[in-house]
Amino acid sequence: MRIGILSDVHSNLEALVAVLRRAEALKIDRLISLGDVVGYGASPEECCHLIRSNTELTLLGNHDAAVVGRMDYSYYYGAARQVLDWTAGVLSEDNFRWLSGLPYTYRYGEGVLCSHGAPFEPQAYEYVFSADQISHLLPEVLALPRLSFVGHSHLCKVFRVLGGEVTERREAAFELEPTAHYLISVGSVGQPRDYDNRACFVVLDEAAQSIEFVRVEYDIATAAQKILDASLAFSFANRLALGI
Repeated sequence: MRIGILSDVHSNLEALVAVLRRAEALKIDRLISLGDVVGYGASPEECCHLIRSNTELTLLGNHDAAVVGRMDYSYYYGAARQVLDWTAGVLSEDNFRWLSGLPYTYRYGEGVLCSHGAPFEPQAYEYVFSADQISHLLPEVLALPRLSFVGHSHLCKVFRVLGGEVTERREAAFELEPTAHYLISVGSVGQPRDYDNRACFVVLDEAAQSIEFVRVEYDIATAAQKILDASLAFSFANRLALGI
């Protein structure tokens, strides 16, 4: 079984279409979305439709939660609040209702946990950034299933826990060690922030016991122009090309 795990589409239709095409070419058996289908971008309705049509399961991201009233976003900065308000106004009732019912976490079998933010308290939407952070939470990490997949940070990160030591792996593809725990941040489809502007998702190959980060080029100019045409913040359009 080859499982594709994606996150943080953020209403970027062009990036999502490119990722779905690549997933099909790679013969992915199942697709799981870790949330933030909406926010920042200008195609929320189309992205909700494609995610619903192509993924087996979608989790509730913080932007999704904000749009449907499941969290307070009054403390977000102005441009982020604006696009969330705009998104709530353009979403169909059907997609609004779908987002409203999404879960915070998903367990697959005995060994896989998926969440949008840090899995220790998923409703808090905490970020996962560093090996030091994981080291301070070592008992909580070891209590998780062997593989934990997260989104939210828009970064591609792999933290390996073995023998009480946390290390960060930086390879784009690697084999899983049978006695190690892993916390894997899968990057972003619609707004990468690791200085690589290509869309990103992760493939878990259960038979090979391997992980691969897949990067996909897409039509950034069109996605950015849609943001500008919708009178959303210029920064949301500009950062797509920069990968930040």
